[in-house]
Amino acid sequence: MNATLPAWAQQVKETFRGGTVSQFIISGNIHDAVPFHEEKKVRFFPLKQFLAEVLFASQDIILFYNRGQGIQLAKGAEHFFKYMQIFDKFHGSRFATDSGSTGDASASLEAGRLLPRDPARALELIDRFLQFVIGGAPGQEALSAAVVIDFASFIVPRGESLYLSGEIGVNIIKILNWAQDPAILGANVVTALLSENLSDLSEYIVENPFNGKITIPLPQSGEIAEWIRSLVGEQSEFDKISEVTIDNLALKLQGLNRINVRNILMQAMKNNRPITMKQLARWKKEIIEKEAFDRLEFLEFDRSLDDVAGHDEAKAWLREDAQLLKKGAVRALPMGYLITGRIGTGKTYLVECFSGECGVPFVALKNFREKWVGATEGNLEKVFHILHALGQVVVFIDEADQMTGKRDSGEGDSGLSGRVYGMLAKEMADTSNRGKILWLFATSRPDLLEVDLKRQGRLDIHIPLLPPADEAGIKALFMAMARKLKIDLKPEEIPSLPFKQPLSGNEIEGLLIRALRTFELQADVAKQRTFVAILAEVIRDFRPSADTRELELMDMLAIRECTDERFLPVRFKKISREEIDRRIAQLSFSR
Repeated sequence: MNATLPAWAQQVKETFRGGTVSQFIISGNIHDAVPFHEEKKVRFFPLKQFLAEVLFASQDIILFYNRGQGIQLAKGAEHFFKYMQIFDKFHGSRFATDSGSTGDASASLEAGRLLPRDPARALELIDRFLQFVIGGAPGQEALSAAVVIDFASFIVPRGESLYLSGEIGVNIIKILNWAQDPAILGANVVTALLSENLSDLSEYIVENPFNGKITIPLPQSGEIAEWIRSLVGEQSEFDKISEVTIDNLALKLQGLNRINVRNILMQAMKNNRPITMKQLARWKKEIIEKEAFDRLEFLEFDRSLDDVAGHDEAKAWLREDAQLLKKGAVRALPMGYLITGRIGTGKTYLVECFSGECGVPFVALKNFREKWVGATEGNLEKVFHILHALGQVVVFIDEADQMTGKRDSGEGDSGLSGRVYGMLAKEMADTSNRGKILWLFATSRPDLLEVDLKRQGRLDIHIPLLPPADEAGIKALFMAMARKLKIDLKPEEIPSLPFKQPLSGNEIEGLLIRALRTFELQADVAKQRTFVAILAEVIRDFRPSADTRELELMDMLAIRECTDERFLPVRFKKISREEIDRRIAQLSFSR
């Protein structure tokens, strides 16, 4: 019979057969259906059933353990029962005898649930049983076995070494021993730990070179299409309610696991609810944001780069890259962008407008930090799994200097910042992601961002956004803000500014809102002043920000970070790097 295993399962099989590793940590999409292709038929299994009936089916004994259900024998219960009889005889216990054997070893072991559930006693019993399996019963050859520890993070969780002297430390040592013991490695015994995130497990387990790390990915569009066809079969209900083909539906649902896809389809079919592209986008957004524990937010805007005032060269570059994204010219795309500039120059707004032109999913990475040990790393690991499954995606990180961690974080956060930095740096440098995951960082303080994160090969293109200094630029920004606030204003009606300090978009928006407030508060309609007259008065009385040095510092830092002269206004193109560094030093010293 010709059968095809999923790639991750084939890797487990070949590695175990090679005899170099007998313990595997299986993480990622572990709560999904697993496909198994047999000739022209495909069957889907829950992971534990797939391990028992397919991947480890040749083993004489298949044992599962988790804290909630205790020890369960999927195969070879008679061997375990026989061992328990020997165990009772030598230790004076009554595990086997009190179960009242009915001739069915598995039923006897289940009777009364006498086997221990707590990890310390259960793992000790499993450990002794493995020694029995390896040595063989008197007059019997050694057996083969598979031991699967489900919800492993509840047994060997990540934690400070201070807390490893008790039961958790004992659990870690036992599981490490199963990976490293030459007797187990030389026998036909395989152990597997199941955990959605590697970062939820003790680093002693994860970093152990004697086990194999296996990641089950989220399904790609072709696999989702296969799953949908297996679900709907010949059901005419699907054709009646779906406005999209199965292949297009699969493309739209990429990034979800099979269980979520099934839930969407069944909900629609059972309730006779139309499946439209708009409805699919809403369902996908809700599910992925939920799966990512609200650490990812899908950004969908009707704006385009035409809505951005000024920054013509930046808009031109981003628009060209949007075209490259759409045509699939991934080799010509950068790994990422760094958008810099003083507060209020429209960094976030530029990103929102760029998202309207990309034609691929656009997500914002929200605060993923938590106070619990390992939770932050688990959040980030989950986010990475989803990003890889989306096919093509732009990832936006605002206030990047605060979000991305530090190489040397000190002792204040127990090394969390350094671990976050390391995970991001590794993911961003993976060139196999070029054209698939496009990183977009925004910050007004690029000097606080780690150099390794903003280097070429991670954030290749650094775009500075600077406030306009000439009259035409200022008027264009005024008009953009007026359109945003739905104010009827003509360029020739904009009053001249009585001060020389440059204004950012948020300050201009503030001026317009103040004028609008006064205009709307006028009670006497007959004596109403025009909005333009009020705006002139507001501008005359306006006092620019007192933080001029801080704002200028942000400008200088943005100019220094710039990777292409075309992005700079003419007035900054002739300033040497030495001059910029000198001015930054002066501004930093005087703060």
